[in-house]
Amino acid sequence: MINRSIGLVTLVVDEYDPAIRFFVEILGFSLIEDTELGEGKRWVVVAAGASGISLLLARSKNPEETQAIGRQTGGRVGFFLETDDFMRDFADYSARGVRFLEPPRQEAYGMVAVFEDYCGNRWDLIERSKERA
Repeated sequence: MINRSIGLVTLVVDEYDPAIRFFVEILGFSLIEDTELGEGKRWVVVAAGASGISLLLARSKNPEETQAIGRQTGGRVGFFLETDDFMRDFADYSARGVRFLEPPRQEAYGMVAVFEDYCGNRWDLIERSKERA
């Protein structure tokens, strides 16, 4: 049997250090790697937890990439941050200045609210219902 998984998803950012601060200090992600590659390039990987997909934070290098910052999914929610305690994380992130675009709402699949990362990409903060977990 073939075993495959998605290991990294690239998130284009304007600068490395503000992106690292947002994901590590505000959202509580772990900085997995920050390696200098020369000519101002770095290999920066952050992760929300021990399992799951990591983000490769890639600084834009041309006007086309710069235009995509904050709208990598055309304005739709493109990232889903799952939690085991929605109200705890909603309160904590709100206190840390995370911009939520709506109040929390209960859906059939769980408790959810949309927020923006520091570049403007939309994320769902979600606690799946027990039936859907």
